[in-house]
Amino acid sequence: MKRPAGWANLPLHHLADVRTGLSKNAKREGPTVRLPYLRVANVQDGIVDLSDVQEIEVPASQVARFTLQKGDLLLIEGNGNPENLGRGCLWDGQISDIVHQNHVFAVRPRPNSQLLPKFLELQVQSDYGRNYFLSCAKGSTGLSSLNSTQLKEFPLLVPPYEEQCQITEVVGAWASAIQKTEQLIEAKERYYTHELSRLISRGQHPRGQVGSFAHEISERNRDGNEARVLSVTNSRGFVLPEDQFERRVASADLSNYKVVRRGQYAYNPSRINVGSIARLDDWDDGVLSPMYVVFGLDETKVDSDYFRHWLDSHEARERIKKSAQGSVRETVSFSEFASLSIPLPDLATQTAIARYLNTLRQEITLLSRSLTALKRQKRGLMQKLLTGKWRVPVTEVEVT
Repeated sequence: MKRPAGWANLPLHHLADVRTGLSKNAKREGPTVRLPYLRVANVQDGIVDLSDVQEIEVPASQVARFTLQKGDLLLIEGNGNPENLGRGCLWDGQISDIVHQNHVFAVRPRPNSQLLPKFLELQVQSDYGRNYFLSCAKGSTGLSSLNSTQLKEFPLLVPPYEEQCQITEVVGAWASAIQKTEQLIEAKERYYTHELSRLISRGQHPRGQVGSFAHEISERNRDGNEARVLSVTNSRGFVLPEDQFERRVASADLSNYKVVRRGQYAYNPSRINVGSIARLDDWDDGVLSPMYVVFGLDETKVDSDYFRHWLDSHEARERIKKSAQGSVRETVSFSEFASLSIPLPDLATQTAIARYLNTLRQEITLLSRSLTALKRQKRGLMQKLLTGKWRVPVTEVEVT
């Protein structure tokens, strides 16, 4: 890549030390000290997960060599997964006297190098950094792993220190907006869950069985008119298989596939216990693997939105899980599903509850779209700013 005016293009090892960690199976000679240590599992994208920090025996003579310092950039080798290449974050010194595993690199900017640790973290996490790591993996005989030599040769694009500070401040503003939006979504989700339980599960309503208003549908794609193959997930509802698995997963002959139409529900009998049930809302129709169960509702007896919200409730999930227990593969047939008990007030009450809960879900959907847009903007901004394609105004910054 062409070097921007005023920027240096240097291998990482010219400005920082790449430190390898302590092997769990290394021989221990002489006296040892038991210390906490960070493993691959602790190092996530942008954060350190300290919920499960283990300990390890460290030779007393090597404690200084493996101890982390605040400002170290933690990066994992990849462990055979391309998605993990370059995964990492800054160590903020949350635990004193802690060492790192040999599969976790600690990159430490040298004193007086004028390399801002946060700028280094951002450049490594950017598309520019990710592309470098992926190119290393493709050229390696290993399984999508990064070695210390490749990391040391990372072609770091380094602006003056003052510009590094300005860039991290700009990107930080987007990161802050993303974090606040995520926190708001979490709060809204908790409120929705509370209201869902209050209005439906704890609403002291008369109860009925799902089978009193639901009926199974087994329409087959005999004439082959439907070619849109769908799947049902526990997080996104109906999806195209190529969106879920990055390829089309279906038989060449779709004549025995089940047809599902807008407003109908479907579930995978072996995955409904983890939430793989949904209503088709985004397409007029499609086809599902013959293993799926498709059913419709008598909307003179139940409000479809009310039923959809009930499926989101803790009560519904627990009843479905219990109905799956005891079967060989923990599957739920339609007859078992139809026997589930559900709070069933009169239709007018159902509709009123559903409209209120719909409003809460719509608010969460809008916030989620905003979050997606912010993340997309941040990614594009990083690509431009961290490679010098866009420049930022520079103010005087004291070098520390």
